[in-house]
Amino acid sequence: MLTDGVALTDHHCHGVVAADLDRPGFERLLGEGQRGTFDSAIGLAVRHWCAPILDLEPHADPERYLARRAELGWREATTRLLRAAGTTRWFLDTGFGSGRAEFAALAPGAVCEIVRLEQVAEQVITEIGAAKRPFEDIEIALRGRVRNAVGLKTIVAYRCGLDFPRTDSPPSTLVHERRLTDPATLGWLVGLGARIGAELGLPLQFHTGFGDTDLRLQSADPLLLSDFLHATAGSGLSVMLLHCWPFHRNAAYLAHAFDHVHLDLGLTIPYVGQRADAVLAEAFELAPFRALLYSSDGCGLPELHYLGALLWRRGLGRLLDEWIADDAITLADAERLVTAIASGNAARTYALAGD
Repeated sequence: MLTDGVALTDHHCHGVVAADLDRPGFERLLGEGQRGTFDSAIGLAVRHWCAPILDLEPHADPERYLARRAELGWREATTRLLRAAGTTRWFLDTGFGSGRAEFAALAPGAVCEIVRLEQVAEQVITEIGAAKRPFEDIEIALRGRVRNAVGLKTIVAYRCGLDFPRTDSPPSTLVHERRLTDPATLGWLVGLGARIGAELGLPLQFHTGFGDTDLRLQSADPLLLSDFLHATAGSGLSVMLLHCWPFHRNAAYLAHAFDHVHLDLGLTIPYVGQRADAVLAEAFELAPFRALLYSSDGCGLPELHYLGALLWRRGLGRLLDEWIADDAITLADAERLVTAIASGNAARTYALAGD
């Protein structure tokens, strides 16, 4: 396949659990609900594709797979799976899971940080208590955190939905929450992230589409960002729509309509398993190729980082083989497309030094 061996930049992922896991612990991390299961498309993918990395035959049964994982130990299993992904650069959301240094000790290649807006704001609110200038303190802290980062991220979709109020002015009072849910504060915070991103050339990532049960899916449709995208067009900000399913066609439309919008399919790819090429094809219907990026959104289990890479390569490779057979694309154009989505678009959009 054209995608075999291509080096990847994983522009959005998380750290891994640094502990051995029993079956309930493993399966909890295998899905976005309250309990994942091996009895699913991703469970089949783990047994098929991850088993050989741990020296097992493909399709090893769950108990055998977990026994071998325990025998190797979490560190050996993790390093094997991360190395097998073929990823040479990782952009780590440090707002959830392990930190950059911990992940870098396990993963090959460069590890860069994505700063989560809500985490910074919540840390400041916890520390300052009843300070008189909380919003100024949040901005100072955020600017300090992004000095060595490559991007910003918001999970406003989880906290109040993507139809948050748009404002450049902080609310008159701060609702003192350890976990921010106040729409006025969140709207101001996203606006602050957008302004800092435009000023410093740091893309702003949005969680969109499916997630765990803390999310209300109807509030995570990226089309709800339309007014925000109109307001930020021409500002210099790059907007990254993450994951997107089942709204990936909506996200593709937004990338088609707005030059500063980009998208990935993230954890959608490992979760849909054998359907990866079909979902990729739907995103390709409208999205410009320059707007598509690769990510795994691997979190907790290194199996997810590995499967994100492997199933993305397989899905895109099969799709392009079909296009080439139908004379819809030349081999040279297909090769350029693969390189762009695998790493080139990330290098350009995140303005990485040396690329």
